[in-house]
Amino acid sequence: MIIDMPGTTTRAIAKRLLTERDEGGAVALGRVLTLIVDTGDHDPEHAIAAANDASREHPCRVILIQSQHDGSPSSEGLDAQIRLGGDAGASEVIILRPAGEVAEHLDTLVMPLLLPDAPIVAWWPYEPPAVPSETPLGRMAQRRITDSVRSSDPHAWLRRLAESYQEGDTDLAWTRATLWRGLVAATLEQPPYEPVRRAVVSGEATHTSVDMVAAWLAHALRCPVEVERIPDAPAIVQVKLERESGDIVLGRPDGKTAALHQPGQPEHRIALPIRHLRECLAEELRRLDPDEVYGEVLTKGLARIPV
Repeated sequence: MIIDMPGTTTRAIAKRLLTERDEGGAVALGRVLTLIVDTGDHDPEHAIAAANDASREHPCRVILIQSQHDGSPSSEGLDAQIRLGGDAGASEVIILRPAGEVAEHLDTLVMPLLLPDAPIVAWWPYEPPAVPSETPLGRMAQRRITDSVRSSDPHAWLRRLAESYQEGDTDLAWTRATLWRGLVAATLEQPPYEPVRRAVVSGEATHTSVDMVAAWLAHALRCPVEVERIPDAPAIVQVKLERESGDIVLGRPDGKTAALHQPGQPEHRIALPIRHLRECLAEELRRLDPDEVYGEVLTKGLARIPV
């Protein structure tokens, strides 16, 4: 069900949600959090699809804010759309398109639509703010999710996020590398327990997950780490750890299956597909406490990686 509400107010939106719940049963209770999504002037559909899929694991109210384009019905005020039922996964989606003075006070705009006594997560799917924790939306959220991979200048944004980091911040470049970090850590926990003398992380030239894995290795292993940037590669393609007894090489050139090579052992094949946005978002919504490891890697490990 899709309900368009041009030239409306947040009070009218909240009243319409109550009406749909009471009369049609379309709005279910039991939401566990409010997810506020700021897409800027980008098409919101990709973010909505990811949020809908993630909501099947974390039922939530999604409040999406999109800047109005030229030709929008209202040059001032607020246009809105409500999506329920099959158009909203296990969530309820409220799309807000504020213009003029209304767009200057986003916290005041969304406040009447927040779920009572429920955690708030803010997500910027495209251009992250320079200081997420100091934005109107960031100040009200327990967790703040950015996505440097999808920004206009990924490497520059990642460095800016490191400078402005506050507890509760996280970036999906870190989440996309969860499986890589798990496999590398599991490999290093097996004998022989030798120190890593040098590491090399190879991957797509602008993909910031490459930088985050390199920063994690530099921070955790305290060894030199080199980043090999490969144009048009499918995200991360290889991690090589140099040890005295021989190199450990975990490679995924096709973006689907990884091969693990270790001295004195046969090759191991491991399913390691590139993670979808919905998987990464669902993982971040599982925890509402600060990700301390991410904070240390971003603020300390990243500084050890050459720009």
